[in-house]
Amino acid sequence: MTDEELQQWIENVSLEHFGIPFRHRAFFNGRLRSTGGRYALRSHHIEINPHQLEAHGLEAVEGIIKHELCHYHLHIAGRGYRHRDADFKLLLAKVGGSRFCQALPDKAKRTLPFKYKLICCACGMEYKRKRRMDASRYRCGRCAGKLRLEEFKEA
Repeated sequence: MTDEELQQWIENVSLEHFGIPFRHRAFFNGRLRSTGGRYALRSHHIEINPHQLEAHGLEAVEGIIKHELCHYHLHIAGRGYRHRDADFKLLLAKVGGSRFCQALPDKAKRTLPFKYKLICCACGMEYKRKRRMDASRYRCGRCAGKLRLEEFKEA
């Protein structure tokens, strides 16, 4: 799907479900990782994650589009457009938009395993870490004891 097709789709969803035209730009943004879409407050543009379309299909992306259009129309109207606002929650339920997007399948591959652990010399509390750090600069959060760094080995 091209950006022009996405623009037309969003304009149609806006007229059909909200009864108000969408008058700004909409486009795909492949750099989005942890979100399905984004509404820009200053420019009023809507960006959609193309990986959501590939992974979950048209129906999931339509829910994301409705979600972003709720932000758009409420912000333009000067009403509560944030996730916590009652106006946003009511409009989202009315149009059937998705509250959250589905996780992308390759998300689990990006997490790194723990390589190190900090161990408190006083109480034995363990803190798992992915990166090496200078243990002498920190203290235990439980008892304020000294910490020592070890390489992590799962039992």
